[in-house]
Amino acid sequence: MASVGFQSSGSEKMLPKSQVLPSLESIKSLPVDFRFMGSPTSERLEKSVDVNSLNSNEVCLSFPEKNDIGNGLVEGAEDSVGTDVSEDSPYSRIAILIEQRPSVGDEDLDTVVMPLPSISTSRRERRWSDTSSYATNKKLQSWFQLPNGNWELGKILSTSGTESTISLPDGKVLKVKTESLVPANPDILDGVDDLMQLSYLNEPSVLYNLQYRYNRDMIYTKAGPVLVAINPFKEVPLYGNNYIEAYKNKSMESPHVYAITDTAIREMIRDEVNQSIIISGESGAGKTETAKIAMQYLAALGGGSGIEYEILKTNPILEAFGNAKTLRNDNSSRFGKLIEIHFSETGKISGAKIQTFLLEKSRVVQCMEGERSYHIFYQLCAGASPKLREKINLKIASEYKYLRQSNCFTITGVDDAEHFHAVTEALDIVHVSKENQESVFAMLAAVLWLGNVTFSVVDNENHVEPMEDEGLTTVAKLIGCNVGELKLALSTRKMRVGNDTIVQKLTLSQAIDTRDALAKSIYSCLFDWLVEQVNKSLAVGKRRTGRSISILDIYGFESFERNSFEQFCINYANERLQQHFNRHLFKLEQEEYIQDGIDWAKVEFEDNQDCLNLFEKKPLGLLSLLDEESTFPNGTDLTFANKLKQHLNSNSCFRGERGKAFSVSHYAGEVTYDTTGFLEKNRDLLHMDSIQLLSSCSCHLPQIFASNMLIQTEKPIVGHLYKAGGADSQKLSVATKFKGQLFQLMQRLENTTPHFIRCIKPNNTPSPGSYEQGLVLQQLRCCGVLEVVRISRCGFPTRMLHQKFARRYGFLLLENVASQDPLSVSVAILHQFNIMPEMYQVGYTKLFFRTGQIGVLEDTRNRTLHGILRVQSCFRGHQARSYLRELRRGVCALQSFVRGEKFRKEYAVLQQRHRAAVVIQRHIKSTICRKKYENMHQASILIQSVIRGWLVRRFSGDVGLLKSGASKGNESDEVLMKASYLAELQRRVLKAEAALREKEEENDILHQRLQQYESRWSEYELKMKSMEEVWQKQMRSLQSSLSIAKKSLSVDDSGRNSDASVNASDERDVSWDTGSNHRGQENNGVRPISAGFSVISRLAEEFEQRSQVFGDDAKFLVEVKSGQVDASMNADRELRRLKQMFEAWKKDYGSRLRETKLILNKLGTDEGALDRVKKKWWGRRNSTRYS
Repeated sequence: MASVGFQSSGSEKMLPKSQVLPSLESIKSLPVDFRFMGSPTSERLEKSVDVNSLNSNEVCLSFPEKNDIGNGLVEGAEDSVGTDVSEDSPYSRIAILIEQRPSVGDEDLDTVVMPLPSISTSRRERRWSDTSSYATNKKLQSWFQLPNGNWELGKILSTSGTESTISLPDGKVLKVKTESLVPANPDILDGVDDLMQLSYLNEPSVLYNLQYRYNRDMIYTKAGPVLVAINPFKEVPLYGNNYIEAYKNKSMESPHVYAITDTAIREMIRDEVNQSIIISGESGAGKTETAKIAMQYLAALGGGSGIEYEILKTNPILEAFGNAKTLRNDNSSRFGKLIEIHFSETGKISGAKIQTFLLEKSRVVQCMEGERSYHIFYQLCAGASPKLREKINLKIASEYKYLRQSNCFTITGVDDAEHFHAVTEALDIVHVSKENQESVFAMLAAVLWLGNVTFSVVDNENHVEPMEDEGLTTVAKLIGCNVGELKLALSTRKMRVGNDTIVQKLTLSQAIDTRDALAKSIYSCLFDWLVEQVNKSLAVGKRRTGRSISILDIYGFESFERNSFEQFCINYANERLQQHFNRHLFKLEQEEYIQDGIDWAKVEFEDNQDCLNLFEKKPLGLLSLLDEESTFPNGTDLTFANKLKQHLNSNSCFRGERGKAFSVSHYAGEVTYDTTGFLEKNRDLLHMDSIQLLSSCSCHLPQIFASNMLIQTEKPIVGHLYKAGGADSQKLSVATKFKGQLFQLMQRLENTTPHFIRCIKPNNTPSPGSYEQGLVLQQLRCCGVLEVVRISRCGFPTRMLHQKFARRYGFLLLENVASQDPLSVSVAILHQFNIMPEMYQVGYTKLFFRTGQIGVLEDTRNRTLHGILRVQSCFRGHQARSYLRELRRGVCALQSFVRGEKFRKEYAVLQQRHRAAVVIQRHIKSTICRKKYENMHQASILIQSVIRGWLVRRFSGDVGLLKSGASKGNESDEVLMKASYLAELQRRVLKAEAALREKEEENDILHQRLQQYESRWSEYELKMKSMEEVWQKQMRSLQSSLSIAKKSLSVDDSGRNSDASVNASDERDVSWDTGSNHRGQENNGVRPISAGFSVISRLAEEFEQRSQVFGDDAKFLVEVKSGQVDASMNADRELRRLKQMFEAWKKDYGSRLRETKLILNKLGTDEGALDRVKKKWWGRRNSTRYS
């Protein structure tokens, strides 16, 4: 062994960028028992060297010698990489990149650490025999294979040499060879969710575990990263909204399509990498239903925009136009489809795109006994409305030759009419107009009627022409062309020779081929047009984000009694998918282990690269030879079969058969193909006359079909990979186009993270509960399920770059790492979470984890992030609430200010209105009173005048009579005159009495009012008396206070000297202000007490004067109110004004008394005298103080 020293100056130059060795600091930070994978014997760092004491120039690691590579020390390093990759393989570009990547070669041996050697096959066999002998010695339960191929569980009773005696469950005792026994797992492992949990991983244990779960309707089982789904052929209660919510919330962990789809969504969002769900299996294994279940889960999780409903509704359309009943499957997909569902940044579905592959066009015109053509034909015949039937001249299914040749028109338990209504509803949802729907149904009817077109021979050379019957006229009407043009297109062929055009009549077989080719082309173009319309409805447009999940549902592996060109292409596609499966789960896995230098154990698997080379190799491959023979005008199916036998007999995957047949050893078994019809189907010729016929039709759909056909014949879809020459250079064969589509599909899948679902068919007769071990085991072998489990057990399915791992989980570290390089941080994380060394390995650039290990870190990360988000949300909530409280306080203050200003303005307006109303009422009331007074006054005057007049006249009349005395001559005249006077007086009296009564009534009213006024006056008088008593009490209290003050001052003055008395007598006449002008005056530091006495005297005089004035005013108002004094004033108003004046004077007088008190407190130096004054006078005053 050679030791190479890593020099700090040269190591980086010798290593590629993707494989820079870890720094010295990171190596020092590794634990003592850390395993650095490098040498074939997995040697550690030299124990004799103290790592912590080394410098960068002293670190030496052990590497294998250069010559050791040639001696096979690294076993399997070359075998695990597919070396036979054809130049036109879809992985050729990827293979070139792999070759350009740093690899373990001779030139890098000085710097690149080599991995441990893989475990050899002999070693694995020895380990397996050890487990068998252990089971034999312990007499455990073991599996024994019966002659019919099935496995039976038995218990070992005894062993003798190479034979063992076992007891079967039915009581039989058999002697078998010990080497044929296979150990069984303990009962506790029966029905485990994941096959990786089995202690003994062997075929019978896997079969038994799957059967155990299948019998209990647990149809899903994990096999490492692969989901195994067994078709139950019945409805099982494993779907619905409840299950969707359970898998969404991770409350269910059992294997399910929902779980696989949920993982794809989470990885798409987390890693920002497109995902793919690849569903494979035999025909009838349930691939289409599994794809629909996955789409339902995606729609449930990514729904919200409404587009998910349209995506789900595409299934009835595609199944109706692309599925048919076969001998093995009542709903067999006769085309492949890739549904690419796009998502927005928030994880919501933003659109989708559907791509289809290799529609089986031959089924339109021909199908085997017991099978059916495409579902849509039978659905149209069963569910079309009478109006539509009349419009397209639709008959029942048995009336059409294309449909009745198989004698199968219905499927048990399927209502074609109901499915037709579902299809029309789905077409409405994906925005296909009613007019276009009628055109689609018209094209379908035209295809059916084309099969009913018959030909009649017109000459001795077997030339024919179509009979002008119902079929021919109906087809011409439906596609919108002339009957004559249709007849010529079906019975003649125009050929250009130089500048001349020659019309050649067709024979019966040629005419039938032309008719069938036209029918197949119309249906194929109609199918493509429908897919295009669906894609327009589901278009992403500007909402594209680059994130997508692709669901691949492609026809499964097929092997019938007679296998034709369709089975040839289908099985080729399955070989390519199997290679993709092997590549991702075996080849790339082990390549990455080698490139990153980790310890691994090689797993042998069945590689189908040889079979793919048989199909794709140039120039001697099946597809190349088929295209070559198809270009020869004289080429036949027999010459093609002979050419295959001539050039490919040496290939181990090819075997020539008698006649036109040959066999191919596929990954799923050997299939024999009959080359009859191969060349014709591969050419897929539709003469230009038929294309011109469609382009001349009046209906828009045939015109679209014709333009699409012309475009397809002029545009190769594969580009530089196919360079056909000669006369047919513009026409690509079906195999060539399909190969190009398949390569594009593989390249697209290579850019995604794949998730595999392997569908298993439990029996050939679709019956629930039946489990055929041989059939299931064959499919498991073809799928490589056991190899997947083995590589998952010994492999590291989860891997992450050092930088990404440190960046993703570095914040979980509780302590800072001395060295901040990604490797040191990553190792510190692993030690903090106590991940066992055997559960991970450290490569040059990546960390590799066994299954389930990264979940612990991810859960902790999610919980920590959740806690961080909770803390942030609480803090932000606190900030928001605080801001809201401040904002609310501000708003409330502002609102209060605004409301106050508003109410003040409104109150001012109301006050103004109230004052105006009072003024108006006063004027109105005064006007009414004046009017009443004037009326009463006028009436009184009138009554008085009448009475006075009557009295005057009466008195004057009597006087005149007395004066005349003796005048009696005219007594009669006098009597008459008096009578007239009497009548007049009586009339006046009556009038006066009436007026008097009115006045008396008014007088009563006035009398009542007077009584009311008197009562009110008495009340006012009582109030005035009470007020007068209060005033008198207040005056007496003030007088007593004044007298007490005077006495106090006199006592103080008596103690003063004579000068003070003189000054006091002089100061009595001085006008002393209680204001602030004289407060600061002092006489040798002592204020004169006589000044205070003068002030008190003046206040007493003022009090007596004011009392007298207020008393006189009150008495006067009482006299005015009682009517003793006649005065033009309102006694009530004057009383209120007098009260206000009194209150104002009282307030002013009180304030002056308080000022006087303050002045008195400052006067004199004898504090005891002042205290006595305050106690005697102010104490009494406070006790009798008025409010």
